[in-house]
Amino acid sequence: MQDGTEGGKAGGRAGGPPVDFDPFAGPLPAGTAHARMDELRETHPAFRSTAGRGFWVLTRFDDILAAFQDPGTFSSRAIAVTDPDPAHQWIPVMLDPPLHTTWRRLLRPFFTPVAAAVLQDRITRHCAALIDGLASRGSCDFVTDFARLFPTAIFLELVGLPTERLEEFLRWERAILHSPPSTGGRAEAMAALTGCLTELVQDRRARPREDLVSAAARFTVDGRPVTDDELLQLCVLLFLAGLDTVAAQLSYTFWHLAREDADRARIASDPGVIPDAIEEFLRVYAPVLPARRLTRDVELRGCPMRAGEMVMLPTAMATRDPRAVPAASAVDIDRPPARHLAFGAGPHRCLGAHLARLELQIALREWHARIPDYRIAPGAAPVEHASLVLGLDTLPLSW
Repeated sequence: MQDGTEGGKAGGRAGGPPVDFDPFAGPLPAGTAHARMDELRETHPAFRSTAGRGFWVLTRFDDILAAFQDPGTFSSRAIAVTDPDPAHQWIPVMLDPPLHTTWRRLLRPFFTPVAAAVLQDRITRHCAALIDGLASRGSCDFVTDFARLFPTAIFLELVGLPTERLEEFLRWERAILHSPPSTGGRAEAMAALTGCLTELVQDRRARPREDLVSAAARFTVDGRPVTDDELLQLCVLLFLAGLDTVAAQLSYTFWHLAREDADRARIASDPGVIPDAIEEFLRVYAPVLPARRLTRDVELRGCPMRAGEMVMLPTAMATRDPRAVPAASAVDIDRPPARHLAFGAGPHRCLGAHLARLELQIALREWHARIPDYRIAPGAAPVEHASLVLGLDTLPLSW
């Protein structure tokens, strides 16, 4: 990571005046967040945001990658700039090495390419059934009617939660991750989720099944059995990650395809391009806005950052950095696979990346086999939100 090597001209100095950057202000027209982050990256290699309590932002690929790879300085004990002193500790994402390493080793067998491939037929059947139920309608809100439903049911089955409570779980997820603190409802939703997951942990302790929670109940950490609280923190993380990230990525992918006829036609006519296209969509529309808490004073890009302060590492700023990829803000599905940080990097690189990729590929293949030609509905104005994850609130499509 480079320290204080840029700056010097008005408006471009990283150590200059604080910047009015609040990614959580919204809802906003779809695409606003990415355009704003592109602008800020080209003006400031790093800056301090005035939003909330204030936080630092790194904007360039190399600096964000270096931060992900340095957990000793950039601690995952806090991962949201809005909550620098969290009472919770979601496992494993909010653990630092070496404890994080232990948990990751235990969980890795459940998220390998082979483990994901075992689910392929089940995921495909579920995806096809959802789309078949929409195809004859001629329109839908893609976010509500597909993007949120498709990955969620798969996740619920994986961890052993009842799929018949899907709508209730989605309400909790939305309140916890996307409701502004001022509107209320977040604490109530988290309490309801915690109660539900506590019951799940207790049930699997008493009556193990063939699911991830039952297997995790048998883990040992540093020679001792895992505690109920550790299982609960693991379940909360799996719940929030499993219900949000793939849905967010799907929303941006289909927002792009609904507006770009050539890309949509290419995917519909040549499904073989889908795996590489997925990587390009992940790169251009990387949705996660993670943060880290500094463990020591550092000066980066001319910014005097202090121990205990929060630093946001927006993956979209990194993946759209033209220093890393030429014409980085443009989607080119024929581009040779390019480096991206949509799944993070370093010790916290997303465990679920293989399953996420599989779900995204199946969604694109099955949708375009049934609904190859679609548009944003006339008069519709899709909007986006931001929390830990960028995503669309609405995406009205017609065909």
